Amino acid sequence: MRIHIVARKIKMTASIKEFIENRLEKLQDYMDNIVWAQVIVSVEKKLHNAEVILHVGHQTMKAAASTDELYSAIDKVMAKMEAQIKKYKERNTDHRATEAVAADEMSTLIGPEINFTVVKDVPLKPMTKDEAVIEMEKQGFTFWLYQDKGSKQLQVIFKRMDNSYGLLQPVKPQPVKK
Repeated sequence: MRIHIVARKIKMTASIKEFIENRLEKLQDYMDNIVWAQVIVSVEKKLHNAEVILHVGHQTMKAAASTDELYSAIDKVMAKMEAQIKKYKERNTDHRATEAVAADEMSTLIGPEINFTVVKDVPLKPMTKDEAVIEMEKQGFTFWLYQDKGSKQLQVIFKRMDNSYGLLQPVKPQPVKK
C-alpha cells in the first residue's frame, strides 16, 4: 500500500507520521487489497482536522474527523474508516452457505495420499448370494466380491446399517441418444 501524508498549517513530525502509518497498517488487517491511502491533517484556529482517503480495489472510501487534539482526530477518523471497511467487506462477502471440506478430506480428494493397510488375495469361485453372505460373515467383512453361479458376473454383496444386505450388480450403460 502506498501512503501519502499531507500536512496543512502544521509541522509534520516523525511521531505523527509513524502514528498515522501504524493506524493504516491496522486497517490493512481488515482489508488486504488497499492500493493506496492519502491522509490529510490540518489545523484551523484550535480545531485539528484529519481526513483519510482509501482506494480499495474498485472502491474509494473517504472519512473525516475534527477534534481539539491532533492524535484524537486521527484516532477518530481511523475508527470511521475501519467501520466503512467492515461494512464494505460485509457487503461484498458471499452470504450463501458453502460446504466446508476439512483439510484431511481435501488431501484425500486431491492428493495421492492413499494408504492400503491390508491387501488380501481371495480366490474367485462361483457361488450364490446366500453362500456369499455366509462367506462374508465368516471372514468378518461388511462386503464381499464374488462371481454369481448363474450369470457368471462379478457381484458385490454388502451389509447395511440396519443389518439387511445389499447387492451390487454391474450393468452395461445405455447409450445416450442425441
